[in-house]
Amino acid sequence: MGKLVFVGLGLWDECDLTLRGLDEARKADKVYAEFYTSIMGGLNVEHLEELIGKRILVLSRKDVEENPNESILLDALEKNIVFLVPGDPLISTTHVDLRLRALEMGINTKIIHAPSIVSAAPSFCGLFNYKFGSSVSIPFPEMSYFPESPYLVVRRNRFRGLHTLVYLDIKADASRYMTVNEGIEFLIHFDSKKRRQVLRDAVMVGVARAGSPEPVVRAGLVDDLISFNFGSPPHILIVTGKLHFKEAEALVKLAGAPKKILER
Repeated sequence: MGKLVFVGLGLWDECDLTLRGLDEARKADKVYAEFYTSIMGGLNVEHLEELIGKRILVLSRKDVEENPNESILLDALEKNIVFLVPGDPLISTTHVDLRLRALEMGINTKIIHAPSIVSAAPSFCGLFNYKFGSSVSIPFPEMSYFPESPYLVVRRNRFRGLHTLVYLDIKADASRYMTVNEGIEFLIHFDSKKRRQVLRDAVMVGVARAGSPEPVVRAGLVDDLISFNFGSPPHILIVTGKLHFKEAEALVKLAGAPKKILER
């Protein structure tokens, strides 16, 4: 009987791969990967193949979400298969779905964890991880699709005094990556449309290129961040709720927030 092992690649490049993950990949009969759920700005697939000693078969979103039975799951019925994914496995719902499909087919599964933006982003700026509410994703607005649900989640968390981790859309096939600035504009659009104005005075944090040698983290109010240049992707946004005084101090000292937030 085969096996499907989900191996996290971490945040930035092939050096984030854990020793346990490397060992699993080297023992595998075949290695697959996907790079559409997140971008790893420093990753070189050829270097990763040299490190593992195997060719890596890269799957598209369609391969993973619509036709896994024709590739990765078909192989995992009889072979030891490793599936390399950005970040920590199963943070993305598409990976949960693939694991459930594997189990339905009688395929054993295993998880090898790695660094995740879920823990890295709060750590960069000193926010307490237990004060986060539901996370949310902001999609690129389309002509017929401009959902307000991300704004509603952020607003609900704010009312409860909780922080929100806001994932920013990635369209890897088109090399299009939402910036912190675009994410803020999206939220402020609905804040103004609803005439709530609950985000104008919110302290927000933008993180760019987490895990890289030169990450950028910047905190402030909307006017402080809306035009700030965070540089190349990937980006992620945090909208804070009620700040503990130590969190406020950390945002000033670690993320360049204006000192006036200490007086709030």
